[in-house]
Amino acid sequence: MPLFVRAEGVVMIQVQLPDGSIKPFPPGSTPRDVAAALGAGLARQAVAARIDGQLADLSTPLDRDCRVELITLDSPQGLEVYRHTAAHLMAHAVKDLYGDEVQVTIGPAIENGFYYDFYSERHTFSPEDFERIEARMTELAAADLPVVREEVSREQAIALFRSMGETYKVQLIEDLGEPRVSLYRQGDFVDLCRGPHLPSTGRLRAFKLTSVAGAYWRGDEKNAMLQRIYATAFPDKKELKAYLARLEEARKRDHRRLGRELDLFSFNEEAGAGLVIWHPKGALLRTILEDFERREHLKRGYDLVMGPQILRTELWKTSGHFDNYRENMYFTEVDGQSYGIKPMNCLSHMLIYKSHMRSYRDLPLRYFELGTVHRHEKSGVLHGLLRVRGFTQDDAHILCTPEQLDGEIKGVLEFVRDVMGIFGFEYEVEISTRPAKSIGSDLDWERATKALLQALDDVGLCYEINEGDGAFYGPKIDIKLKDALDRRWQCATIQCDFTLPERFDLTYVGKDGERHRPVMLHRVVLGAIERFIGVLIEHYAGNFPLWLAPVQAVVVNVTDNQAAYAEAVHRQLRAAGVRVKLDLRNEKLGFKIREAQFEKIPYMLVIGDKEMADGTVSPRYRSGQNLSPMTPDAFVQFVLDECKQYR
Repeated sequence: MPLFVRAEGVVMIQVQLPDGSIKPFPPGSTPRDVAAALGAGLARQAVAARIDGQLADLSTPLDRDCRVELITLDSPQGLEVYRHTAAHLMAHAVKDLYGDEVQVTIGPAIENGFYYDFYSERHTFSPEDFERIEARMTELAAADLPVVREEVSREQAIALFRSMGETYKVQLIEDLGEPRVSLYRQGDFVDLCRGPHLPSTGRLRAFKLTSVAGAYWRGDEKNAMLQRIYATAFPDKKELKAYLARLEEARKRDHRRLGRELDLFSFNEEAGAGLVIWHPKGALLRTILEDFERREHLKRGYDLVMGPQILRTELWKTSGHFDNYRENMYFTEVDGQSYGIKPMNCLSHMLIYKSHMRSYRDLPLRYFELGTVHRHEKSGVLHGLLRVRGFTQDDAHILCTPEQLDGEIKGVLEFVRDVMGIFGFEYEVEISTRPAKSIGSDLDWERATKALLQALDDVGLCYEINEGDGAFYGPKIDIKLKDALDRRWQCATIQCDFTLPERFDLTYVGKDGERHRPVMLHRVVLGAIERFIGVLIEHYAGNFPLWLAPVQAVVVNVTDNQAAYAEAVHRQLRAAGVRVKLDLRNEKLGFKIREAQFEKIPYMLVIGDKEMADGTVSPRYRSGQNLSPMTPDAFVQFVLDECKQYR
């Protein structure tokens, strides 16, 4: 591309567009000018730009030949810019309303919205404040204030925010260590930010504050507690209304609330944060899921193994966990010897492999363990069953020859497909590549990444690349489930590892009689059992399918006259393997049925005088649908038939 074109005496710069076409513009033109030249519709939709690949505001001057890609509101990046500007609008409104009572910290866009963290010793935010803050946000948006970027020296920025009493902003700038920083101003509000942002506040049309929570500064419980206000924003009110309806449905499905109501699990500060206490029905639900897992793994040629909860620290040093993962580990001492409480199960599985000489004829070996691990998650990120400190993984490690690797990866992908189909989950796939903090040679990482990509291409699965988010010992395939509300949950993963077999000197004797190095796949299908149960609760809204329900049926009598027969039916069903409870309370039938529905029990077996005389029960589904009367034996067969595909 030539550097300049002269038009009517003006030296023009050339702007290359995404389709490869080139258009001349006067020096000092902006991406907004480019959008206007391409059409009024694009000009209305554009919110930011990439200039030679770098994100920039629409007002950024173009002073050289460059490539310009316009970012529109209907793209994920455009929506992020929109919400990031909305976060500044919320902070502006809060400062207008509460002044020096509040300090601002950070306010990023997140999935489905944004948040802003505030520090205040004098004011505690609550949902009662939301209407007032939203009203001020609406006024500021209506004022259509220009959002203006400026760059200043580090010293100028520190002096500015120190004079404003914004100590958290001062700390951020000091920690950045950059000689110059960018600020954004709108009216009398100024914030530290990289940008980009919308051109003005008037572009913000629909927003809503949703909740408030505590959050430690920088996620460290040793730091001050901040107040995090969550919110969301959309380009129009119709989209916002639809999202809020989904949010309300999500609240109804919240696994923490349903966990209490269904008496499945609890947390207790006396036990410790992030440690789940399973109640009888929850423990039974978990056992059903784990038994299902064991059956499915045995069918696919896995061997069941178990490893200890603690292993000598020297072993964690050999694996690289001590250098690369120890901030997430717990350590203890026994007889003067340091031990690490396991955060992963792979070390024991490698020791099992090393317990015998292995031949190529023995491979692949597939070791499966429902292994309980503990990881030091910061208290600020703990969230019900979805983020805990102690959890059980459906963990497996496959040791195979390099020639077998492709088939084993595809076998795991088929396993994931089959299991997710049983639970009714669709899913998306990501490839996570080498992180900055990692071990192993470039060649091994290249071989491992290529193997994962090839398997996905061969089976026809679409995927995205997630740069730098692999495990420290190898790249991985991450499976993200889509639930009934179209939310994404990270569960299954497949990690390809050439490095740990090298560190632990794992070998097998090949066809040539020489020793060779196996490859190891680390993989989970459901992931953490706790997290998966949390996802299941919300996916099904607590209405578990019959095979998974901890209580499948409840026997209810109409009057005391049927109590003896009801007890006999209860014994018969329980002996046949039906998970059944008995409700003989002296309450009205309607009350007992409503309570069973509240507990989300799939079937209520009503027994009155007619059923007792006929030797039957009258099943009623939790939705209110009545089935024809049937004998207890027929109901047992009915349950077995509905559940047999999962046995």
